[in-house]
Amino acid sequence: MVQAQGVRQLSYIQAVNEALRLEMRRDPTVIIMGEDIAGGGERDDFQDAWGGPMRLTKGLVGEFGRNRVRDTPISEAGFMGAGVGAAATGLRPVVDLMYVGFLGVCGDQILNNAAKIHYMFGGKVNVPLTIMTGTGAGTNSAAQHSETVYSVFTHYPGLKVVVPSNPYNVKGLYAAAIRDDDPVIICNNRQLMGIRFDIDVPEGDYIVPIGKADIAREGTDVTLVGMSYTTRVCLEAAKDLEAQGYSAEVVDLLSLSPMDDEAILESVKKTRKIVIVDEDYPRCSIASDVAALVAEQAFDYLDAPPKRLNPPHTSVPYSKALEALFVPTKEQVVAAALEVMQ
Repeated sequence: MVQAQGVRQLSYIQAVNEALRLEMRRDPTVIIMGEDIAGGGERDDFQDAWGGPMRLTKGLVGEFGRNRVRDTPISEAGFMGAGVGAAATGLRPVVDLMYVGFLGVCGDQILNNAAKIHYMFGGKVNVPLTIMTGTGAGTNSAAQHSETVYSVFTHYPGLKVVVPSNPYNVKGLYAAAIRDDDPVIICNNRQLMGIRFDIDVPEGDYIVPIGKADIAREGTDVTLVGMSYTTRVCLEAAKDLEAQGYSAEVVDLLSLSPMDDEAILESVKKTRKIVIVDEDYPRCSIASDVAALVAEQAFDYLDAPPKRLNPPHTSVPYSKALEALFVPTKEQVVAAALEVMQ
């Protein structure tokens, strides 16, 4: 950590850990549950051996104890259901769904229960449940541990979905999610966890509002829309485009449901061209949703059709060489931007 006038430079992992720690200190109803998050269940000799698969909860069990930091059996259906029940009856649980591909194991608990209880009980029951989950290819983890299927959650009314892109906004989005009275899915792209960011993170707690995009870079010639890891790809592409004499604006969505339609449309009205970069599968993706929004509500402003960049419609390869061809790259974003600016 680098100390500088009340702010520091943290890693993505450190920022998540700090957000969880601050929220647990602030509110005694906040608990965390998941696999390996406390290390070894009730075995003190293995206490905190992991801090979860991504080390996001490292050190928390020592401060808050096993009643508030709970190791669970390897049963996503079981502990996700426990999280929904805990949220509906007065707690604010944070449930670690290790990889987003495990959605298939606990889909009923999330999509039929967490998403619908508030509506079906006429607003009398809130479900302040936070689900944090790992997304993203690029770590050689094979097809079942490398997906980015956040679009599935956005399809369901009653769920909020956020996609942090750096240590500053992940800390603020965690705080916002935990304090929210609705279920919130936080998608942590694992490639972001190994990157060194030149971004200041304030001490103490703060909120990054759910439902608001961020203009990560202003520009005039083309809009690049990113989400989570692809925002970083867009920022790198914008630098390359600048070297070629083009000014690219980068919209960091941050929230997929609700989505900040106004920020997207205002940017397109200014640049008249858009490239949407999305790591999810191409069919029914966030990129498709944004392209449809722009085509329907900003058609008269467009100088070129919206351009979508997604991986191919295939499972994530285990081969490192093939996996490198799966995630959208800076070079592909630059080529797409030049294409729509012709």
